[in-house]
Amino acid sequence: PDKTAKRRAKHLNVHEAGKADCGVKSNLKSIPGVMTIRGCAYAGSKGVVWGPIKDMIHISHGPVGCGQYSWGSRRNYYAGTTGIDTFVTLQFTSDFQEKDIVFGGDKKLVKLIDELQELFPLNNGITIQSECPIGLIGDDIEAVSKAKSKEYGGKTIVPVRCEGFRGVSQSLGHHIANDAVRDWVFDRLTPEKSHFESTPYDVAIIGDYNIGGDAWSSRILLEEMGLRVIAQWSGDGSLAELEATPKAKLNILHCYRSMNYISRHMEEKFGIP
Repeated sequence: PDKTAKRRAKHLNVHEAGKADCGVKSNLKSIPGVMTIRGCAYAGSKGVVWGPIKDMIHISHGPVGCGQYSWGSRRNYYAGTTGIDTFVTLQFTSDFQEKDIVFGGDKKLVKLIDELQELFPLNNGITIQSECPIGLIGDDIEAVSKAKSKEYGGKTIVPVRCEGFRGVSQSLGHHIANDAVRDWVFDRLTPEKSHFESTPYDVAIIGDYNIGGDAWSSRILLEEMGLRVIAQWSGDGSLAELEATPKAKLNILHCYRSMNYISRHMEEKFGIP
């Protein structure tokens, strides 16, 4: 129809021989505050990489909409007791309001972390997944993370700068999340945290989110071959498994697009092929 054709004209075109591209309008950054039908950087970090880690609480830091949009939409299966020692299907948000945009949300984030510690004392760590307004107003989530980590005896609290508008798709969110693991988990490993008895057959499944339980099937096959799977990233995964991964003898990469960054880092720093 003419009306639809006019609306779609910038998004649909025929590629002609000899031309570099077909002139389609695409690959644009998301507009802050505007919901996109495709993923954003926040979706890549919270929805894909960090969200399935079951024993950590993942805070959607910003207005309620992004967390609601990402809540329970992926079937990241996990073993554990929801609300006690596993939190994948729960939704935690700082619920930004206008006054938080004006005056900043740092104090609200501090209060939220304290409440989570009281309500869910068996959580093994917290991530702060920043939404668009956090980057726009400049909330210092790193300072809050460091202060609360120190207050709670060195607890792993990870600030993730995954504001949605930072990338044209989920993909940058994967990269940002990978870098957050490197900087806030790997780089803070101490000898007591690194206590791990390795074997020559230790492998890690990287980039499998256990959608519908597929990582469990992969794990069974690998273990029947005589390998020992010491970590799943990140479906049915845990913080302890992330910390153990540098001891693996081989990283088996399933989703290259989302986990090649951390895999390359482990190859360079720890010599894991």
